[in-house]
Parts: sequence; structure tokens; C-alpha cells
Amino acid sequence: MVRVQGTMLELTLGPGSGEAKTVLCLGAHCDDIEIGCGATLLRFAEEYPAAEIRWVVFSSDARRAAETSRAAKMLFGQEHRTDIVFKEFRNSFFPYIGLEIKEYFEQLKREIQPEVIFTHYRQDLHQDHRVISDLTWTTFRESLILEYEVPKYDGDIGQPNFFVPISERFLKRKVEMLMRCFETQAKKHWFSPETFTGLMRLRGIECRAADGYAEGFHCRKIVLTGPSRSGRS
Repeated sequence: MVRVQGTMLELTLGPGSGEAKTVLCLGAHCDDIEIGCGATLLRFAEEYPAAEIRWVVFSSDARRAAETSRAAKMLFGQEHRTDIVFKEFRNSFFPYIGLEIKEYFEQLKREIQPEVIFTHYRQDLHQDHRVISDLTWTTFRESLILEYEVPKYDGDIGQPNFFVPISERFLKRKVEMLMRCFETQAKKHWFSPETFTGLMRLRGIECRAADGYAEGFHCRKIVLTGPSRSGRS
């Protein structure tokens, strides 16, 4: 469903928030998904309580997997259906092992048909991130694909064209989760509450979010359907 709100278009995923939805979240590394769309997932889980959230991390080890598992539990508790898959593809070498990763994507396509996919930004300068983004687009043709942003040294987050306003309550839960769960990242100079809050505040300004905060995404393709094509609004 799309409706006009001021000078922007507001998009919802269906007429009823109780309808079951399937969301696929793809991250090259542990903490990518949480940084890129953690608050959006909180909002989604609240608005679509029957949704299934499938979470795939492509490069992990036991310690970092434990961090992501704690983060998911802190975000959603036990009441929401969240399935996390950890893979062990070699960190920073994704362009050189693309065949193996592509084969897993083909397996994933047979297992799940998500309405929405969160993946990495295509212009992200981290080589692993770009591979995951490219394979998302070549594998899934029927889903709404939203590319999230991960702030880092490279300065490559770009200018989003899709915004999800979030409440201050969700912002605080996201930032608290990141700082409490990801001990392995705590010493990185950019991994701080100020970084995450500042970026969400900036995106909130750009979309005039009611609470002043938002997460930004890059959406390269949106298909607007109506009753004449699909019978749905």
C-alpha cells in the first residue's frame, strides 16, 4: 500500500498488520545487520507480530556468533520468531570465494521467499559487503530489497532514498544492544553510541521523522502493483 504523506510517499506492506510476513536479513559479518537495520526490525516486529525474521551471517566464529545471538535475544526476546544462520566463509575474501557463496544463495532461494530483504549497500567499499549485495540482487527477483548502511572509516554511506522513521524508544534499544552485546568491536574508534545515534538523527532530519530519528536505506527498484494486476493494494 502506498499513500501520499505531505511531499513523500508512505509505503506499508499490506492492509493488515497482523498478516504473516517473511523478512530476510543478510549480513557479511556479525553486527552488520544490527547496525544497518536494527531499529527498523524492532518496528517491523511490533507492527507485524506474526512475521518470521530470517537472519543470515556469512562470516562468523563462535565468539562473534554468541554476540549476535545475544543481540537478537535482546532485540526480540523469546516472543518473536527469529531464525539465525551462521556461515563461516573466510572474512575479507568474499570476492575470491564467490562461487561457494553463490551456491549458498541458490540454496537459500529454494528455502525462503521473503517479502522484504535487508542487505548491504551496493556502493559499500568493503569487498565482502559488495559481494553480498550483488548476489542478493541476482538471486531474488520478487522481493523488496532495501540496502542498509554501515558507517565506517571509508566514508561510503551515500545518500539514501528510502527512510524508516523510528521512535526514540527503538533508538535507545538499538544503541544499548550494540554497546552491550558486541564486546569484540568495543575498541574500534567508530563503534560508539554517538556514531549510531548521530547517523539516525541525520536520517531523521532528512525525512522529517516525528521523533527525529530514522534509518536510511537505498532502494534501487520499487514495483507499484494494484488490483488490476494482483488483486492487492
